[in-house]
Amino acid sequence: MNNNFKELATVASEYVKTAEGIHKRIVICAGTGCIANGAMKVFDAVKESIRQKDLDIVVELDKHECSDKKAIHLSGSGCQGFCAQGPLVNIFPEQILYVKVKPEDVEEIVCESIEQDKTVDRLLYIDPSNQNLCKGQEEIPFYNRQKRMVLNECGTIDPENIAEYIVSGGYKAAQEVFSGRTPESVCKEVLDAGLRGRGGGGFPTGKKWELTLKEDNEKKYVICNGDEGDPGAFMDRSLMEGNPHRVLEGMMIAARAIGANEGFIYVRLEYPLAVNRMKKAIKDAIAAGILGDHIFGSEFNLHLHVMEGAGAFVCGEETALMSSIE
Repeated sequence: MNNNFKELATVASEYVKTAEGIHKRIVICAGTGCIANGAMKVFDAVKESIRQKDLDIVVELDKHECSDKKAIHLSGSGCQGFCAQGPLVNIFPEQILYVKVKPEDVEEIVCESIEQDKTVDRLLYIDPSNQNLCKGQEEIPFYNRQKRMVLNECGTIDPENIAEYIVSGGYKAAQEVFSGRTPESVCKEVLDAGLRGRGGGGFPTGKKWELTLKEDNEKKYVICNGDEGDPGAFMDRSLMEGNPHRVLEGMMIAARAIGANEGFIYVRLEYPLAVNRMKKAIKDAIAAGILGDHIFGSEFNLHLHVMEGAGAFVCGEETALMSSIE
C-alpha cells in the first residue's frame, strides 16, 4: 500500500489551520501574458518591499510557522484572463484588483493597501463605458459577464501548490471513482451528464470512454491532448498553467473509466510554463500518494508522463498525436 497518502480532508484542514495566521494575501498573475509583461519583476519588488518594512511575508504557506506578526501571503496564479491589463495584482480579503502594475508602483501598493487598508485609485481599472473606477473583478464588465466552469479557479489558486487545489475540493472525485465506483458507472455518469469534446466534433465523452472500456487489451493508455495547434487557441494552455491538478484529476477519472494504468500529457514545446507546471503537479501528486503505485492507498496504479511536442500543427489531430508519442 502507499504509505505516502494522507487523507484529503486532513491535508485541507492542516492547510486551512496554517492560513488562519494570514492577515492579507497578494496574488500576482503569473500567466504567460503577465509574465511577458514583467509580472515576476513586480513579484520580486513586492517581496523586497515587504521585507524592508519588516513585515512577515510568506511565499510558501505550507512551510509557514505562525508568529506574533500579521503575516502576508504572496503567491502567483495562473492566467486571470485580462492579459491586456497586465501585470495584475490582487489584494485579499478586500478583493482589490490593480492593473498595469509596474515595479515602481509596488511601494505605494504596500504602503496604502497592505499597511493602511486603503486603495490606490490610480491603479484601478477604468470602465471605458462610464469612466467609473472598478475596485475588483466583480465590478469589471470583462469578468462579471463570464461564468467560468473549468477555468473557475484559474487566477485565484496557486497552481504550484497541491494543497490549495485539495482545499478547493480537488481530487475528491478521483478518490471516489478509485475507492468504490465501477468503470461502467463512471462512463454512465459522464454520458448522462452530456459532457462532450470541445475540439469541434462534440463527440459524447462518456460514449468514447464506453467504447474504449469494451476493448479487450492488456494495456491501455489515457492521453491528454494539450498540443493546441490552432492559432489563437489558448484554453488548454491557460488550464495547464493555471490549474494543472484539475487536468491530472480529469485524466485519473478517465483512466479509471477505461481501465488504463498509464498516460501521456502531450504539450506544445512552445508552452514551457505549461510543461513545467504539469511536471511539478505530477511530481507533487506522486509525493502525496495521489498518483503512482497504489493511488489513494488503493490497489490501482496510474503513471502519467509529460511529453513535449515538436511544434507540428498536424499533431493537434489525435491520430497524428498518437503517432508522435509512439
